[in-house]
Amino acid sequence: MLDLGKYAGPVIWSWVATLGLLAAVIVLSWWQSRRAKAALAAAEARRKTTS
Repeated sequence: MLDLGKYAGPVIWSWVATLGLLAAVIVLSWWQSRRAKAALAAAEARRKTTS
């Protein structure tokens, strides 16, 4: 483990915040991707029934 001295708290909290935000971006992207795929599938299904 690195000896961060008096900066240990801010450095650790910066890492926690960064990893938390990164996880949030990944989850949000995954969720939006699933919604877009579902919307596209629904649109294609409607297109096939009207053709």
